[in-house]
Amino acid sequence: MTGTPRQAQAATFTVGSTMRHVVVMTATGSVGLISIFVVDALNLFYISLLGVEELAAAVGFASTLLFFTISVAIGFTIACGALVSRCLGRGDREEAARMGGASLVFMAATTAILTAAVWPFLHQLVALMGARGETLTLSVRFLQIVLPSTPLVALGMCATGILRGVGDARRAMYVTLGSGLAAAVFDPILIFGLGLGLDGAAISTVLARVVMLAIGIHGAHHVHRLVRLPDWARLREAARPFFAIGWPAVLTQVATPVGNTYVTVEMAAFGDQAVAGWAIIGRIIPVAFGVVFALSGAVGPILGQNFGAKRYDRIVTTMRDSLVVTVAYVAVVWALLAVFAGPIAGLFGAQGLSRELIVFFCLFAAGSFLFNGALFVASAAFNNLGYPTYSTLFNWGRSTLGVIPFVWAGASLYGAIGVVAGWGLGAVVFGVLSVVVCFRVINRIAAEPPSDQPMPDPPPSGQSPFTSGKAATLQG
Repeated sequence: MTGTPRQAQAATFTVGSTMRHVVVMTATGSVGLISIFVVDALNLFYISLLGVEELAAAVGFASTLLFFTISVAIGFTIACGALVSRCLGRGDREEAARMGGASLVFMAATTAILTAAVWPFLHQLVALMGARGETLTLSVRFLQIVLPSTPLVALGMCATGILRGVGDARRAMYVTLGSGLAAAVFDPILIFGLGLGLDGAAISTVLARVVMLAIGIHGAHHVHRLVRLPDWARLREAARPFFAIGWPAVLTQVATPVGNTYVTVEMAAFGDQAVAGWAIIGRIIPVAFGVVFALSGAVGPILGQNFGAKRYDRIVTTMRDSLVVTVAYVAVVWALLAVFAGPIAGLFGAQGLSRELIVFFCLFAAGSFLFNGALFVASAAFNNLGYPTYSTLFNWGRSTLGVIPFVWAGASLYGAIGVVAGWGLGAVVFGVLSVVVCFRVINRIAAEPPSDQPMPDPPPSGQSPFTSGKAATLQG
């Protein structure tokens, strides 16, 4: 195949209906993403069948800490996808391959260092979140098995960033779908078949991450040839644009587990039932709103390619289409959650306070994703248009000012139910503000197009905003 057709094929998002691109990328991304979340929920479901309340709480504490490390990988995946899609939008496939290879190197190095730094302090970190006694011991044991595999899942996620950057939504779906299917097979075998219990759930997670990496590298390197390991000179050149997007994106993603950790700490004051209920809600959220999470990942490459091609009119329509999809989807899912709140709680065998929290979330707090979803989409736009610090500020605002005072007030007035209510209410202000600022940024870019430099400089930090929830979550 000649160079011109391959380049034309690469920039697929610069032509055709933006709504179609948004829907197709979101739909394919959702399949793989939701499969992982479903398996994650089944993982906790299997654990709950063991009938030991401390096990579900232990998974909740461990997941909160793991979310910190995964958030770093999410941030760098955003940088990888943004740079690859821009290079392809400009028609420079060779540079896209170099950026893909450099991104994998940076991802492996940073997550390995992070894992080594966290490892000696697992006991102290979990204890700080409020875990005590047997729950603390079980949480640390789970983390000791899963945490060393962080670089594996990070590289697999980076590969999906490359695949989304080139517009191959189908293979990006295969990466996450394959991982989810692997976990679905390993979970019951290891937890029940071999009688490993919580250890089996942890080992299953590690094996699923190995599968994810293998499928991702096959698609990014063997199929698309978009992984070219650079020499030291090229690596140094790639570092500046990668980390210019990557570090603000990491700060954006880390804000979410900061907020979630505060919620977990507040929940811990109400006992293991409250923490278990919050852990179950944490599994329901991504399954129910996986399409919104996938949308935040789908819109990034579409914006990136059109930004590289200077199609600023298509950036505006892409944002509008994304918000329409978000509102329509959340409205439908919220209604379904409200109708089936009781059976959902019963599915996990939730009792007492744990059941009350789940039902309350389904009836009321789930509606906050109308605003969380808007924030996710705006964050993806900021990251791909050269304004990553805006995303950082809005996300940190959501996870601090939009969580701490609301959750504290809710806990003081209404107990554990108030914690969930406060967490949901905090999304409203930041969801609205992020969208308003996002459209102003797009209008500014259209009025004063940037130069042809590979990576526009981020604005001064003083101009920046804040973060979201799990959504910017899994892809950004």
